[in-house]
Amino acid sequence: MAAPRERTRKWLLFLPETRKWFLVPGGAGADAAGNDALASRLMASGAASRSEDEESLAGQKRSSSQAAGTIPKRRSSSRFIKRKKFDDELVESSLAKSSSRAKGPSGAEPGRCSGSEPSSSEKKKVSKSISAPVAPSPVPTPSLAKRMKKSKQPPQVTKDLGRWKPADDLLLINTVLQTNDLTSVHLGVKFSCRFNLREIQERWYALLYDPVISKLACQAMRQLHPEAIAAIQSKLLFSKAEEQLLSKVGSTSQPTLDTFQELLHKHPETFYPARTAKTLQVHWQLMKQYYLLADQTVQPLPKGDQVLNFSDAEDMIDDSKLKDLQDEVLEHELTVADRRQKREIRQLEQELHKWQVLVDSITGMSSPDFDSQTLAVLRGRMVRYLMRSREITLGRATKDNQIDVDLALEGPAWKISRKQGVIKLKNNGDFFIANEGRRPIYIDGRPVLGGSKWKLNNNSVVEIASLRFVFLINQDLIALIKAEAAKITQQ
Repeated sequence: MAAPRERTRKWLLFLPETRKWFLVPGGAGADAAGNDALASRLMASGAASRSEDEESLAGQKRSSSQAAGTIPKRRSSSRFIKRKKFDDELVESSLAKSSSRAKGPSGAEPGRCSGSEPSSSEKKKVSKSISAPVAPSPVPTPSLAKRMKKSKQPPQVTKDLGRWKPADDLLLINTVLQTNDLTSVHLGVKFSCRFNLREIQERWYALLYDPVISKLACQAMRQLHPEAIAAIQSKLLFSKAEEQLLSKVGSTSQPTLDTFQELLHKHPETFYPARTAKTLQVHWQLMKQYYLLADQTVQPLPKGDQVLNFSDAEDMIDDSKLKDLQDEVLEHELTVADRRQKREIRQLEQELHKWQVLVDSITGMSSPDFDSQTLAVLRGRMVRYLMRSREITLGRATKDNQIDVDLALEGPAWKISRKQGVIKLKNNGDFFIANEGRRPIYIDGRPVLGGSKWKLNNNSVVEIASLRFVFLINQDLIALIKAEAAKITQQ
């Protein structure tokens, strides 16, 4: 029989130094020496673990004592994908990193060896902390100081004046000083915008008694240009004393500028300093027109039955002569129809010579080439052009270019310039053609290049871009022109 298996016993051993329980095998075969060696090993391992725990606790205490005055460090993951930090988290992390960087080596994290290399996530943190801006000091920068100074400056004066501009205030003050009457100012002065009498009164009282408005208005008026001030002073109303001096100038006389200049020299205390002789002359003419001079009298209205009142004039009106009310819709339709008919008539007038050519070719009866007003004729195969002025232009008509002779009516004219040439009649009775286009003009087979001219005779053949014309001269009319020119030269 097999020997019975020996049962092994296990003992639980508690070490008070490490505060841990250990499972220790034991039994009959276990000797005391082995148990003692095992116990010594357990005690050594317990002491080592105790020292490690104590060191970790001491490191935690040191880190907590170092971070007592700073923001506690946030937990961060070493994973590649992270959530985006909010603004407050970015600011706190930058502040914490800047404070730890300022402390130097003593602020290093506990439990990490100085010789160990940082991980990739830590490198990213360090680069972010370096690039992150440090919180600015409370000392204001120069640009901030400039902005603070600008904000302390007073706002623009003209913004607080409302509808009243500085020019209006200056005009109001000077005009009131001249006339001493706000009603006259309202009726006779033209401001930048329309003010009623109440607004003018309120503005004048505000300038007198409101210190804020008067101060702003004075500051704005001081900023006006001298030319603007002179223009305002030229618009001032005339005072009663000034008009009395002007009324003494006779209406039958013809005063000059010297007369009014002498008047200014004699009475400098009466006239406004900005008055000139020209302004006095213009105002005197207005007074003469309205019968305001001293030697002028206004004729009284006739009295009695000769005066026509309003009721009598109304009875005399003939109702048949009054115009009826017009229908706007009907008038608009009639205007549109009239415009359309005029446009059609204008188009027919422009196409009249085309239809004349077709009529002549169909009937075989052509009208005589010359009359008392035709100097020459440029006859083609399809069209006949009459020259009734001393100078005509040849070319191709477009919307923007209107010429006398449109060669496109004769045939294809895409090679012809818009202004191909000019035919001119000289005083001696000779015709010349000048080429102003890019292509040459052939006269009886001779080319006339651009910028040059050639004499035209009777029955000359003119060829322009494969279009041929015959130039015919009205000999009788040209002979009369030559005779008149000869008489003029003899005289």
